[in-house]
Amino acid sequence: MSSAPPQAASVHHASDTQPDAAAADDHLAADAAAKAAAYAEATLSPARHAHKFGGSSLADPDRYRVAVGLLDDGARERVAVVSAMQGVTDALLALVAAVRDGQDWAPAWSALRKRHLDTALSLDPHRRHGTIEALEGEFERLRDTLEGLRRDDDETLAAALSGLGEVWSSYLIHAALGGAPAGWARLDAREVLVVHPGEMGVAVDWARSRENLGEWRKRNDAANVVVTGFVARDPHGRDTTLGRNGSDYSAAIFANLFDADALTIWTDVDGVLSADPRLVPDAVCLPSMSYAEACELAYFGAKVLHPQTMAPVQQRGIPLRIRNTRNPQAPGTLISLRPQPGAAPVKGLSLVHDLAVLELVGNGMVGVPGAAERLFGALRAAGVSVTMISQGSSEHSICCVVRADQAQRGRNAIVAAFAEAMADGQAQHVLVTPDICVLAAVGDGMVGLPGVAAQLFDGLAKARVNLRAIAQGAGERNISVAIAARDATRALRAAHSAFWLSPQCISVGVIGPGKVGRALLAQLSAAQPRFQREARPQFRLDLRLRALADSRRMRLAPRALEFEDAQALEHESEPLDLDRFAAHVRAEHIPHALIVDCSGSDAVAARYPDWLAAGIHVVTPSKHAGAGPLARYDAIREAARHGGQFRYEATVGAGLPVIQTLRSLLDTGDELTEVEGILSGTLAWLFNRYDGRTPFSALVREAHELGYTEPDPRDDLSGTDVARKLVILAREAGRPLSLDQIEVESLVPEQLRAVSKEEFFARLDELDAPLQQRFDAARAAGLSLRYLARLDRDGRASVGVVTPQPGHAALHGALTDNLIQFRTRRYADNPLVVQGPGAGPDVTAAGVFGDMLTIAQTLGARA
Repeated sequence: MSSAPPQAASVHHASDTQPDAAAADDHLAADAAAKAAAYAEATLSPARHAHKFGGSSLADPDRYRVAVGLLDDGARERVAVVSAMQGVTDALLALVAAVRDGQDWAPAWSALRKRHLDTALSLDPHRRHGTIEALEGEFERLRDTLEGLRRDDDETLAAALSGLGEVWSSYLIHAALGGAPAGWARLDAREVLVVHPGEMGVAVDWARSRENLGEWRKRNDAANVVVTGFVARDPHGRDTTLGRNGSDYSAAIFANLFDADALTIWTDVDGVLSADPRLVPDAVCLPSMSYAEACELAYFGAKVLHPQTMAPVQQRGIPLRIRNTRNPQAPGTLISLRPQPGAAPVKGLSLVHDLAVLELVGNGMVGVPGAAERLFGALRAAGVSVTMISQGSSEHSICCVVRADQAQRGRNAIVAAFAEAMADGQAQHVLVTPDICVLAAVGDGMVGLPGVAAQLFDGLAKARVNLRAIAQGAGERNISVAIAARDATRALRAAHSAFWLSPQCISVGVIGPGKVGRALLAQLSAAQPRFQREARPQFRLDLRLRALADSRRMRLAPRALEFEDAQALEHESEPLDLDRFAAHVRAEHIPHALIVDCSGSDAVAARYPDWLAAGIHVVTPSKHAGAGPLARYDAIREAARHGGQFRYEATVGAGLPVIQTLRSLLDTGDELTEVEGILSGTLAWLFNRYDGRTPFSALVREAHELGYTEPDPRDDLSGTDVARKLVILAREAGRPLSLDQIEVESLVPEQLRAVSKEEFFARLDELDAPLQQRFDAARAAGLSLRYLARLDRDGRASVGVVTPQPGHAALHGALTDNLIQFRTRRYADNPLVVQGPGAGPDVTAAGVFGDMLTIAQTLGARA
């Protein structure tokens, strides 16, 4: 069944209910498509152009001057329909309320009068156009009316007074445009426009209005006309209005009456957005849409357009553009008969709040004709508006979505209508489910395209949103779902990401912008253009950096931080809060989340299980998780089985595929027997260079100056870092090894382990004698020294200085090469060796980057 509210049909085809108007305009219907096609190019200047300016576009004299400039568009004839100055309509309603409540309304009247007279003086300083005199007369008449207003006066008079702001505004812009000498006439819509109440709101008497305009044109032959929006007269000649948002409706009506080639509505947004930007930060401005799409979105609560606005322009095929007076360079949104196809099948998403579900359940209704008719007839008689209808093919139940404030009245009406059936047991329940929202996905691109509903439902399922009811019309341009109000924002964001963002859009947070972190950001910055150039949108990778943190501060970006300038945390930062950091990265409007931890902090590693369980992927070069407490390691692996992915290739061998290689061996059924290798780029460099002639301490100083060591070289020389890497490899192979089970040889003498870094450097030569002695002994045996990590087939693990036998792979390394030798059941006699640079921020960052891309590829990206 159709998900559009019942009133949509008659508003959508307003002319159908008015035979006179339809007869008068039949000759125009045939060329509607041709007119729309003629205005397909956004840059074309129409010959007859109607403009409408909203209150925010007419807030003060400067805004009026901007509007004047926008009207200079090159059209041969122009019609400018104006709203009241911003806030004036509310001020008029407050004046009427103050009179009825017996309050002193004079100060408010004076303030309103002064605001308009000041604006008039600014726009017409030489009083050439009689603007001030006209406004003074208007305000005197308003004061007389307010003084005569009685508490028991009907609402008609109050409604008429609320439209005076448009009248005053028309005087102001007429003066700003130069008035009659500049070729501008001023039309008070009450002289022309005749309306009457209709079932769906105010309806236009097109025949009388067109006749009235013809008479007015005989008296006013100016090519350009300023028209008051919002106001009209009823069939009895009494002043009235078109209701809230009526100025847009007025603009569409007069675009129709003046036979305009185009209508531009100037407002304070760039156009129609794909979703409410207050709820969806990634909402985008739609370049074009069809009348039907605009109507659907308007019915379902889109704020830019009122549903009635579409009918008069659609009737004559007049293209409508929404543009921003504060950003006139933006092209806005073009609404026409045949818009350009969008990148996504869905053009927009909208939420309707404050609803409830009414459900009639009855076993006896199966196959019985007339049950739905009786239900909706009861609701109509009770004055209950139905927003959405859903019924299963079993006919066991019928449910509909109604306004929350009408739900109980609707239930009572249904109970009364089915009282006999319920007494006979044919109908069982009439249930009310409160706190409901309806999410509507709208788009002409959905028509005939398989998989759109699946895409929507998959996005909602990933966001853990339960659907209470589903409806899609046979026209296929609207899918509506009823959901719990508490899930509304999450559902909207999830649906938007399903259609508008790349399926591989990943919200990224980086912790630890040190050497490795900075190198990673630089690599991401360089690669991002390549990811966005992918020819097929479904394979593009959008790595969106949204958060950055060090040990004390963090920066959280609503949309994204630029990679190249993200490292500066001294600006726009706030104190570090890891819970807020993770929640921000796990944004509901972005499909995936990933935290990169380059901090080397054990406290950060302790958060991994919770992050992974929440669906956040984690990538790290830090060894605290893989080599830390075994219980935490097990918790991380368990969370990764059911939540986010955990990648840590750079923890062993920097950018070398060490863990990947081991994992491949094990996953294909091989069995690891031994691991042996050089797992420190710093120690590799030191022992590759150490030849007994240069003191070992001098090499340590040189390595420190080259940046190969940690700030305190003892962190490298102690062997602890190598031991942690060995723990990670052992655990990857299924051996529950802990750091305290490894025999670690430290190259730092006992007497230097607790001293300050400065003292350590001062006494660094105390390392030389022990190592010189070992070197001489090895050379005497024809051997060399290397610092190796070993895990044998019996599970014994050790880290320290050894003398490999000639031909050992460790003797063939160069500079900072890491070298890992795997012996397995398949590689028993000739071990598998992974070798390459294993130190430096660039290669480590590359390993981290590789893990990020691996995760992206599992999500469908082709990087």
